[in-house]
Amino acid sequence: MVARTPQRVLIGRSTELDRLVGVLDAAAAGLAGVALVGGDAGIGKTRIVTELCDLAQRRGFVTLTGQCAELGDALPYLPLADALRGAAADADGPVGPAVTARPALRRLLPGDEAGPSEVTTGGLAQQRLFGSVLDMLSEVAGRQPVLFVFEDLHWADRSTRDLLVFLTRMLQRERVCLVGTYRTDDLHRRHPLRPVLAELRRLPLVTSVELPPLGDDEMAEYLAVLDRYGQGPAGPVAGHGLTTVIERAGGNPFFAEELLAAGAERARLPGTLADLLLARVETLSETSRQVLRVAAVAGRRVGHDLLRDATGLGDLPLEDALREIVSQRLLTAGSDGYTFRHALLQEAVYDDLLPGERTRLHTAFAALLAERGGAPAELAHHHLAGHDLPGALRASVEAGRLAAGLGAPAEAHRHFERALEIWDQVPEAERLAGENRARIALASAAAAASVGDYHRAAEQVRRIRREASDPILIAETGERLSYYLADAGGDEAEAVEAAREAVDIAPHSPLLARALATYARALSRQYRDEEAAATASRALEVAEATGARDAEVSALISLALIEEEFGSSVEHAVDLLTRATRRPSGDLSIDLRARFNLARMHYENGALAVAARITEDGVRLAVETGLTWSTFGTDLRFLHYLVHYADGDWDAAERLAGGFGVRIGTRAEAQLSSFALFVEVGRGRPGADERLRWLSRFWSDALVGYMARGMAAEQALWRGDPHTALEHVDAIVAALEPFDPSLIRIAATGLWALADLGRTGEPCDDLLRRARWAAENGPNGPRGRLGPEGIAWLARAEAEWHRAHGTEDPEVWRRATEAFGFGFVYEEARSRWRLAESLLRTGDRAAARAEWERTVHVAAALGARPFLETLRAVGTRAGFPDPTATVPTASPAAHDGDAQEIASGEPPRAAREPGRLSGLTAREREVLAHVADGLPNREIGERLFISQKTVSVHVSNILAKLGVTSRTQAAAVALQEGLSPGAADGNTV
Repeated sequence: MVARTPQRVLIGRSTELDRLVGVLDAAAAGLAGVALVGGDAGIGKTRIVTELCDLAQRRGFVTLTGQCAELGDALPYLPLADALRGAAADADGPVGPAVTARPALRRLLPGDEAGPSEVTTGGLAQQRLFGSVLDMLSEVAGRQPVLFVFEDLHWADRSTRDLLVFLTRMLQRERVCLVGTYRTDDLHRRHPLRPVLAELRRLPLVTSVELPPLGDDEMAEYLAVLDRYGQGPAGPVAGHGLTTVIERAGGNPFFAEELLAAGAERARLPGTLADLLLARVETLSETSRQVLRVAAVAGRRVGHDLLRDATGLGDLPLEDALREIVSQRLLTAGSDGYTFRHALLQEAVYDDLLPGERTRLHTAFAALLAERGGAPAELAHHHLAGHDLPGALRASVEAGRLAAGLGAPAEAHRHFERALEIWDQVPEAERLAGENRARIALASAAAAASVGDYHRAAEQVRRIRREASDPILIAETGERLSYYLADAGGDEAEAVEAAREAVDIAPHSPLLARALATYARALSRQYRDEEAAATASRALEVAEATGARDAEVSALISLALIEEEFGSSVEHAVDLLTRATRRPSGDLSIDLRARFNLARMHYENGALAVAARITEDGVRLAVETGLTWSTFGTDLRFLHYLVHYADGDWDAAERLAGGFGVRIGTRAEAQLSSFALFVEVGRGRPGADERLRWLSRFWSDALVGYMARGMAAEQALWRGDPHTALEHVDAIVAALEPFDPSLIRIAATGLWALADLGRTGEPCDDLLRRARWAAENGPNGPRGRLGPEGIAWLARAEAEWHRAHGTEDPEVWRRATEAFGFGFVYEEARSRWRLAESLLRTGDRAAARAEWERTVHVAAALGARPFLETLRAVGTRAGFPDPTATVPTASPAAHDGDAQEIASGEPPRAAREPGRLSGLTAREREVLAHVADGLPNREIGERLFISQKTVSVHVSNILAKLGVTSRTQAAAVALQEGLSPGAADGNTV
């Protein structure tokens, strides 16, 4: 007999453990991480993860461990429920309160029943559950770091796989480490985990750890440890026996241990691991073998009471048998049941059962679980394996409904499909299912749509329609088909025809209201605006008359969007959306959509205070209902951030941006991350450089390219590098459609760069032309309406064009300043800065100082460091005392004759710095510092996030200004003037 090896012994895995500990340490320091541990069965995945858990607990981590089961594809969120069940039982631990405070998580615990107001289904329920898990982990990690282990992912259900991907994408700076283990030898070409692993490995948070076979020396050391703890009567194994075990085991520790337990000196050993395991089983008594067979049918784990009833043994015979099995290390005893020591052992025993024996035992387990109120998914599994089709149908339908309620639509779809597959073979199927076949098929289609498989959902509905004769069913399936086709981007003509037929057939009822709302949506996709508006109006009338609140709100939203895009009154569109938000619709997704669109319209029309209030209300609703990460919950957070960026509450905006990840791996994450740049660049945060590096891989995405490169251009301008700014602007302009209103802002940025460079002519004229054309011919054509922000950016572009040509007067900048006066604090201040410079240029120092002081106060309040430093430089050149300085500092008086120099960006004569570096811009000083470090242009460009060509231009300018002919001479001048190597690393703004 092989005694239990102490858990502290881990042989030959120091490199792999070090990598896992590295992820753990990073999580403890506030950088979330994910580790994927792969290897063959028996190679030691559980062993190394156990070591990691022990280490994590000693370091103060909360550890959660969940196990996937072989029938896990039918049991949604099994490892999550497994982990939470144990943690929630600890009343003094941090996890229990965090779980019980979230209804979506409470439903995973035994005996919990969600109230009616808490129940959602399908995709929305999944979004709620995912958001609740993320929030729970974040809350717990705020107190203690968290290690969450998902074991045996090769058996994970679809929803668990999706959850792991979601968490990997969303976790950023939380103190959370996720670890997943999987068998590499089980991953056949079409295994569903393969694409998930491929996706995860592309993400920056993920570390992949493969456990190779142990080497011969490591195997010898491992076997020596086993020898030290005794081999039973045969004594330690040595010499030829040890060599035989090492050769036969092939570096697999579990195989080696089983060979040792079987007796390595035997003349013949089984040829496979399964045979070896069964040879161990054959050494048991007949009663013990039978108990082990029954346990194998239950799965990897089985409760004591269930095992007793399934075997039919009395307590004493059962206990004797279990004692023998446990002593042979085939099962391990837990608090209320038994677990196979390794999944391979359970598989080997189960596969060795005779067909009739297997059927009989599954039937017995189905009956016992039914008496105990077992999980419907388990019941369906045992009924099917026991060839009880009526029981399987009933349990599958129930399991589908339960999975939909839990937020596991993929598993719901699988259960409903199984019921439909055996439907024709079951007498009185409708009575057993509690609904007719069409209703089950509609539920299956809805579940498929919830996981984004709209084509499958549409095809399923088409099949129902081909067999349907009931007018109500025809109308309902027509509405659903049109809805799914719209979501799938499918055949527009078919979508219109299906919805029209539903409208023609449906009686005056909530069904008619929903059919009309869907019909209006289908007509809008074909740009049949007047018909769509009329249909949406009728949908609203029917919804109000029949009490269909969800259809009423949907119709109000549709009417508002049609009015906004094609109507003449934005105020009317706002009124419609205000009506939509007055009371709940019964559908949280619709309620969040209404709030988002209402807030968006107020924001785009300059009503920032109202937009802030509505976004705050919408975000609160999303948080309270666990839908923070739903589509519109996320959109509301984006908008909430933008509102505070505009209204000047940058502290609030930066807090919101704390959840916008830096280390991104997908386009969706890149779009989320791009928003954070507005405040990061505005405040000169060093983290903006890292964020831009991650985002550069996604510049081909239209939204990411516009936001990220646009902010990179602004960053370059603050750093005195208009050449790089223009490179970004040119790339954005080339990617945008001519009618895109985004062109107006980016044209203004490009004109800023051209004005700084003193360039005029066609480049300036082209950008202004593009801005004007986009303003007059936006997405809705000439009848479209430009909002206050668009009007303000156009005024800024006009003013920058005049600045570039040297023809601006204070009035063009006053118009731009007033245009941003609707509440865009930062941009109003930036326009006022140029107004102050323009006033200086005209000689009106008093007015210039008043405008400048107002701007300085705003920049200081915002914490806009690059802007504030620029303003202080202007004030120094003009001789204005800093109104924000704690102790006034003397500044050389600037005379009126210096006005032209001040406005052009050159310091007045009395304020110029002495020394040979005084003629260099801030960016040129940065480049020179790196030249002094001996870096080539390519590396300088990478460090400063500019192109190699731009670096070359800077170097040429530096050589000319310093009057030297080589980089070496320039570096020598830098050292003489005190610009030491390495200064650039701390000199960027």
